[in-house]
Formats: sequence, C-alpha cells, structure tokens
Amino acid sequence: MSENKLLPVDDALARVLGGASRLGDEEVALAHARGRTLARDLVAKRTQPPVDVSAMDGYAVRAADLASGPVKLVGESAAGHGYGAPLNAGKAVRIFTGAPVPAGADAILLQEDAEIADGAIRAKPGARAGDHIRRQGLDFREGAAALFAGARLGFAELALAAAMNHATLPVARRPRVALLASGDELVPPGAEPGPTQIIACNSFAVGAIAEEAGASVIDLGIFRDDLAALERGIGLAREAKADILVTLGGASVGDRDLLKPALARQGMTLDFWKIAMRPGKPLISGRLGDAHILGLPGNPVASIVCALVFLAPLIRALQGDPRAGADQTEAAIAGADLPANKGRRDYMRAALAEDARGRLVATPTPMQDSSLLTELAQSQALLVREPGEGPLPAGAPCRIWRL
Repeated sequence: MSENKLLPVDDALARVLGGASRLGDEEVALAHARGRTLARDLVAKRTQPPVDVSAMDGYAVRAADLASGPVKLVGESAAGHGYGAPLNAGKAVRIFTGAPVPAGADAILLQEDAEIADGAIRAKPGARAGDHIRRQGLDFREGAAALFAGARLGFAELALAAAMNHATLPVARRPRVALLASGDELVPPGAEPGPTQIIACNSFAVGAIAEEAGASVIDLGIFRDDLAALERGIGLAREAKADILVTLGGASVGDRDLLKPALARQGMTLDFWKIAMRPGKPLISGRLGDAHILGLPGNPVASIVCALVFLAPLIRALQGDPRAGADQTEAAIAGADLPANKGRRDYMRAALAEDARGRLVATPTPMQDSSLLTELAQSQALLVREPGEGPLPAGAPCRIWRL
C-alpha cells in the first residue's frame, strides 16, 4: 500500500474515538479519587469562606476611626473563635489570618503597621488600614457547581472537592485494558533468553501509559505465534470483560504476524489497518463485541508512540473526558537541520533545551530506529513533522509532544 493511500493519523484517531462513550459511574472515597474522572458536575455543599475573614494578621478596625487618633483594643478574633460582638466606634480587635471579621469592622490594620501603647492602637506614620478581608463566598457559594463532569481529579481538584465538603465523589468507571503480547522471540524480564530471543518490554510501557490515562490494566502475558494460542489469549481478555484489548506485536504482514487473522476468527470487526505514521504504520483498530481492539506494532518505540497517540485518548474518552482527542503538541524551535518529510506523520525522538533567548529547542536524537529504547529514554519530547513537509532548518518553528 502506497503512503498516499494510508489513513492519516487525525482521521484514524477520530475513528478510534468515534465509537467511544463513557462507561458506567461509581462513587469513590475522596482519598481514592486521585487521577479519576469526574462523572457529574460537583455542587458545593457550603459557602467558602462561610463569613468575612481576615486575609492577614493585624487589627480589625473601622477605617474612619484611625484618622482621628488611637482606638481602644477590646478583644481578639482567631480562626474558629471569633470576637462574637459588633465592633463599635473607637474600638479595635486583634485578629489573625482566617479569623472572622467582627460586624462593623471594614478594614484590617496590618500588625507591622500598628503602634500599641496603653491598650490603644494607632497606625504608624504613613500607614493606613487596608481592606485585607476575604469576603463571604469569595471562593465558592453553596449550591454552585465548581467542578465539572470530565475533569481529571488532580491535587487542586481534590482540595476543592474536600473544601466543598464532599467525602465521596462520582467518577467514571476505570476502563479495563487487557494487554496481550505475542512473539516466539519474547521472554519475560528475569528469564534467561535463548540466543535469538529478547526480553518483552512493551507491556510495561504501554501498561504505564494506560494506567496514567486512568485505566485498570490486566497483563495477559506472552503468547506464541500460533493461531490457537492467540485465540486463547483473546478469550482470556473476553473473560476478563476487557473494555479495550491491546495486542503487542504480530500486527504486520509477515507469515508469523497472526494477530489479525486470530482476531478475525474470534469475530472482530476491523475498522482500519495501517496508517500514515512513523513509527507505527501497522496499527489495527476494530471492535470485538463491546470491546475496542487496538493492535500495536511490536517495535518498542512504535508501540509506545501509538499508545500515546491512540490508546491514552481512547481511555480518556471512555471516562467522559471532553478533551480526550485534543492536540497534545506545543510550539518549539528546531535544533538541527532536517530534510523534507515524506508521506507519513513523523514522531521523532528529541532532546529539549532552552536557547539564549529562552526559547524551547527540540533536537532530534541521532538515530530514529523504532527499536532503540536508549534514544527514547534520553528524549524529553517527540518532534512532530507533517506528511509532505519541506526541509526544516535549524531555528525554524516546529511542534513537539512532551514525553
């Protein structure tokens, strides 16, 4: 198949995500919600702050009183222990950060701007009371939505949910991702490989990408290049009720690349196979019952790049993330001259640095062979080049995908 007939990457991604809808919801404890995706808008159960509170340590005063001389110190307001009475004219209350502002007070005199003598407070020369008050409801108000469906719950979102007084959160169910590696040449880490065997590594990288995207990963293990063995592995994925079956290797056109026929014999509906992408041309996408099928290439870098481009967005889409397919690239400057690109979108491993002007510079690694993991581990980004793009001189704008 010529490169100009291959399915473009963006079209392939649209087709992968086109059949993805959010899985079921569940309620989880706040402490276990990190990395999960909010299933419904979250409404505040309280107002924050619940009353006007001081933003600084100092003295709660009536600003107009300070203009006429010292005011009498009559009490104290601390967080959780307010003064408890209105502040009358000519009076002041010692106040601490987060403490309720007494009724009648309209400003805070910072403690470093105050002079104290004989139980009276006055502003130092040149100083004056400022507002320094966090008004009731400044952060959020009871009954208002402050977190929205599709939000990925990180540290900031968890803090906000806790402040809104939610002990549990409604989240999308984690997609179950089954990993099936194939190849007579593969042995697991820790084993003693034969003279021509290699250590299976793709499942660890792809599994990590899947977990980071929010999935629950089931590693089915390594299966021989044999139709019966591969069909048994596919059966295990179905028994595990996998939402996504990810196959690793065996997706190309060789006589020993048997995954496509094994999936077909199990009833897979093939959507597409082969895309205009480097690395990662032999990508299988289809459905097997309710399960999504992604057949990734066997070369490690190709498998990892395809997982970033297709698997992670699919996992996010199955959790209801409205930005699942959003562009992940950002602007940078090319750090080396690059020749014209041909008919496939190219994802080149690259090191990142800043130039003297503070610009982000991406320099491709010397070797781009899709089997080389050392180059990948030493890279901080993928420099993305479009099909048919002309020569790219050093210093020219480019797009990168951070790793």
